[in-house]
Amino acid sequence: MVVQAIQALRKVTQGYVATSETYARQKNIFALFSLIRFFALIWDYFYILGQLPIVWLFKAPPPKTTEELQKPRGRVAIIGAGLTGVSSAAHAISHGFEVVIFEAKPKLGGIWADVNTTSGLQLNSLLYRFHPAVIWSKAFPQRDEILGGPCLSLLLNKVVSNAAVEVQRIWKEYHLDTRTRFETRVTSVKRASPPSDDSWSKDPDRTRWIINDNKDEIFDAIIVTVGTCGEPHWVELPGMPEKNKDEGNKKKQKQQEQPPTQDFPPLPEGEKSGSKDKKTEQSKDQFTKTILHSSQLDSPDFKLKGGERVVVIGSGASGVEAVETVLDKYGSVLDYKDNESEDKKKGVDVSIIARDDKWIIPRNIFFDTSLSAQPFGREMPQSFLWEGILRHWHYAGIEELAPSNLGIYEATPVVNDVFIKHVRTGRCHYIRGEPARLNSEGVVVQARKEKKGAAKPKGQKETTKSGHVKIEEVPEGEEKVIPADVIILATGYKKPSVDFLPDDLFPEGYERPDLYLQNFSTEDWSVLMTNSAYLNAIDTRILLTFLMDKDARPSPKDMKLWVDVLRFVKRGASGGALGFFTYMELTIWLFTFHLFRPDRLRWLFFIMNGWGVYANQ
Repeated sequence: MVVQAIQALRKVTQGYVATSETYARQKNIFALFSLIRFFALIWDYFYILGQLPIVWLFKAPPPKTTEELQKPRGRVAIIGAGLTGVSSAAHAISHGFEVVIFEAKPKLGGIWADVNTTSGLQLNSLLYRFHPAVIWSKAFPQRDEILGGPCLSLLLNKVVSNAAVEVQRIWKEYHLDTRTRFETRVTSVKRASPPSDDSWSKDPDRTRWIINDNKDEIFDAIIVTVGTCGEPHWVELPGMPEKNKDEGNKKKQKQQEQPPTQDFPPLPEGEKSGSKDKKTEQSKDQFTKTILHSSQLDSPDFKLKGGERVVVIGSGASGVEAVETVLDKYGSVLDYKDNESEDKKKGVDVSIIARDDKWIIPRNIFFDTSLSAQPFGREMPQSFLWEGILRHWHYAGIEELAPSNLGIYEATPVVNDVFIKHVRTGRCHYIRGEPARLNSEGVVVQARKEKKGAAKPKGQKETTKSGHVKIEEVPEGEEKVIPADVIILATGYKKPSVDFLPDDLFPEGYERPDLYLQNFSTEDWSVLMTNSAYLNAIDTRILLTFLMDKDARPSPKDMKLWVDVLRFVKRGASGGALGFFTYMELTIWLFTFHLFRPDRLRWLFFIMNGWGVYANQ
């Protein structure tokens, strides 16, 4: 862990030196000797070193060899080899449970292996630890650090790209490489029949499981870690060429139709392509230039010469990060309008079409943690304080961009520092409207559909001092064509299917996300569906506790009662009782998990900290 800390320290130091050299070449003396920038470097040092005690206190030792555990406490199947799958497997095997990871793809990483370089954690990395053994170089690491970020070679004193991968390091350290089955899609999970001998006699009442009808391999529990983002969600708009529709249809064939993520909700029926009128319109006037999904921005095939007009459809996390990625790669036309150098860089003109405004909060560990400390998990009378702070601090100078009819606790906010700066400076043109169709010129945008509590679109514009439009709203009853050379569908990802699980695990009223502790099936505690966050390790250890202690297990009646009580307490909450929650709320859940069942108290330090149960005992 010391080596990882040294590498992280050297990484942030080299980043500071490289930035200083840039400011020196630009003769930007104020930025070069900025005390704020210097203290930010010191903060990064303390942040890195502060993680060492966490590793020392909470990292469970890995197995000593790659061989199967001699006397495992049980066998656990992990479905998915993303961050959550690797983390869950590492925790399980370190506490004496044999594991097998099933992964449909030929590689590790899950959704993080497919997102753009600017994609980062939406929670600060003290809350989103992934595993106690990791050492992050900053509070909000981005994709390259999470998966394949640069590793600083201590011998060569230079950056070696993709030399070390945090996910892969944990995967190998805990000998999970020999326990992972790549390109093995799970198509069925079924209950195993009792054996003819008395091998289940010590614990006959709980369920055992088989994967893909392999009766020779019995598992005591299933951990589903397919995440919240599956295949890219391709919307079909009138005027879109058939080749792009075929791309979307190929994605649909890979998995069954699932609701898209909140980045881009389903289009209203009247706006979906497919009707005779829409098809006729498409055949007359199509957009024949580049259309791609936001997940393809880092593809080597995506290259811009400069001067292109790029239009991003979708204003959720995918849209915000798409704008960041494009401007990070190519710059804005505003950056090069007076450029007379030999390279003659032009930059690109970027616009984003927003059907809805979403709260965007800064990558600030103090603000992020304070916001998550609200214990009610819903909009409260005092929530206007946080919204006011954001409007006058994060949205300063562009308060018009802040949502007017959405509370900060009514939906998951987008975490990003640079997007608001891009809009504020005119580097990104923010358009409030509904994408109606495509034509040969670009995207035809209509006024937003009127929503309860929202003001009617007035067609307002806000500009920079140089006259460049920052925010524009399409007036009611009108249409506006947004010229485009490249259209980016930042329409999110489909929700992964769990149709391989038995239907009776999710009775009516207790489907995802209305589960016990938000992650356990209310019909069988041995099926856990978890996502990589602070609770990932705790949920896994709760499952392991249930396997080790019969008395600690909840009945289906108790699990349903928990869901019912929470729904009653949070009745009226936007998105439902379990659709949105805070970390303080999760802490309360864990407190009551032990408080109302004192027989579980003896497992408290194991569940919360991972202490007391190890593979090598």
